[in-house]
Amino acid sequence: SERVRAAPDHAFVTGALSAEQIAWLSSRPPTLALGEVFCCHGTPDSDETYLLERVTAHGVSLETGDVIAGRLAGVAEPVVLCAHSHVPRIVWLPEGRLVVNPGSVGMPAYDEDTPFPHVMEAGSPHARYAILTRTAAGWQPELVAMPYDWNAAADVARRNGRADRARWIATGRAVIGDSIPLKDA
Repeated sequence: SERVRAAPDHAFVTGALSAEQIAWLSSRPPTLALGEVFCCHGTPDSDETYLLERVTAHGVSLETGDVIAGRLAGVAEPVVLCAHSHVPRIVWLPEGRLVVNPGSVGMPAYDEDTPFPHVMEAGSPHARYAILTRTAAGWQPELVAMPYDWNAAADVARRNGRADRARWIATGRAVIGDSIPLKDA
């Protein structure tokens, strides 16, 4: 979206990529179905909408199963992998569908101002991922929190003028209004 492309982080990241890398990323589909697994960043229709969370003026909470199922209308796969919130979650919907957000590798927290000021936090700096195992009893999800040198990663953010990102990386915690803009390059 234009909002994402106008963000300082987008300019910082794309400035470090080659034209070939940007073209390759731009050619990727926004969603992907692989056998029984459907993958999306936010929802099937939007990279900027949380699939599993509800954001109100009062904070962030897990969305109801019916609302999540509604956001997945038209998705036939029994397993859905999503992201966007960076918060690791396993959610079984009332009709039996499994939804997994593996969390984030390298950005365990952040603050956001849309649709209301809020934070997303994993609560620790660990790199997060999920393992899905197909068994005779069905899909078995596992969330993993892996230690890595998050202080070194935070130092890189700090050296690039991102003290906010450094705190998020090193702690897995954020506060509303924590973001600082990038300096003009």
